[in-house]
Amino acid sequence: MSKKNIVSSVWKITEDILKTRDMVLIDVEYVKEGPFKYLKVYIDKPGGITVDDTADISRVLNKKLDEADLIAEQYFLEVSSPGIERPFKREEDYQNNIGNLVEAKFYKPVDGKKSLIGVLKEKKDNNIVIEAGEEIHKIELKDISKINRVIEDF
Repeated sequence: MSKKNIVSSVWKITEDILKTRDMVLIDVEYVKEGPFKYLKVYIDKPGGITVDDTADISRVLNKKLDEADLIAEQYFLEVSSPGIERPFKREEDYQNNIGNLVEAKFYKPVDGKKSLIGVLKEKKDNNIVIEAGEEIHKIELKDISKINRVIEDF
C-alpha cells in the first residue's frame, strides 16, 4: 500500500475512534527516520491532550490497525499532541490564531523575504494578512510552505 493510501486509511480509522470522544485529529504522518518507520498521529481537544488520552487512543488505534493489516512493514506508532507551535493544517488553526504572533515560511521570496514573523490579522479564502511592525503583508496561501504560532520568550 502506498504512503498516501496508508495515511488516508489511518486518518479515517482515527477519526472514527475520535468521533465518540471530545477530540479532533490534527494530522497523520508516515515517515522514515533513520532505519525506522513511524506512524505519527496528532490529536487535540479543548484544554489539551493528557498522557492518559494518548495512551488510550494509542491502545484502541493499535488494535484497529492490527485488524485492518494496512502496513506490511514494521513501524512504531506514536500518538501525541501536536504542540502549541504546530504548523497550521486546518481552517480552525488560522481562525484560532488571529491576533497571535506567527511565522510564515515561503516557497519563494514574498515581498523580498523568505519568511516573516508578525501578527496574524485575518484569514480569508486563499490568503492571510500579517502585520510585521509597521508593514502589512497580504500573502496567498499557495505561497506558504509552513505557518505556525510563535510563543515569545519573556
